Amino acid sequence: MRGRDPTSIPVRKVRACVYTRKSSEEGLEQEFNSLDAQREACEAYVASQRAEGWVLVPDRYDDGGFSGGTLERPALKRLLADVEDGLVDVVVVYKIDRLSRSLMDFARLVDVFDRNNVTFVSVTQSFNTTTSMGRLTLNILLSFAQFEREVTAERIRDKVRASRMKGMWMGGYVPLGYDVKDRKLVVNEEEAATVRGIFERFVEVGSATVLARELRR
Repeated sequence: MRGRDPTSIPVRKVRACVYTRKSSEEGLEQEFNSLDAQREACEAYVASQRAEGWVLVPDRYDDGGFSGGTLERPALKRLLADVEDGLVDVVVVYKIDRLSRSLMDFARLVDVFDRNNVTFVSVTQSFNTTTSMGRLTLNILLSFAQFEREVTAERIRDKVRASRMKGMWMGGYVPLGYDVKDRKLVVNEEEAATVRGIFERFVEVGSATVLARELRR
């Protein structure tokens, strides 16, 4: 009896989908934008796994202009629905922070993937979530991604605080009695007279309710 030729054993079909995300809408109008670059790299990775039975899912899951700090993204919701429906075997992204920048949210996503036997792959950070070492690597990478996000937020807050201490206007509604010139608040004399009148009247009546009633007339 002849042995079976190993090359004749059919390879299991693995349906791979690509998810891309960009936080801002800037540059999305370009013919070849960041989402296209991410998708091109991911598709090349899927093609490299063709011998393992990987085939690219034709549906596109692109979230342009959506933060990685939330799961409220239309393409991501479609992707998760398709995962739950058993239409996907592998989710491929360019970097893990494209899928999420929140450790808690990412844990939820991994739970969904595990429940549906779906593997998660990052083409620039080689790991496989089906192994314990892959999970450890994923948690480490995601922790650093969240740390980077928090440090960036702190740096922005510190910059805004320092700018305000120097008298610079950092945006928002301009208060009554002021105008913005050269990123600084300057007194608008006409409006300032109205503000002074309001405070003087409050001192006279001693009641914010009465004052508000008078101002509505």
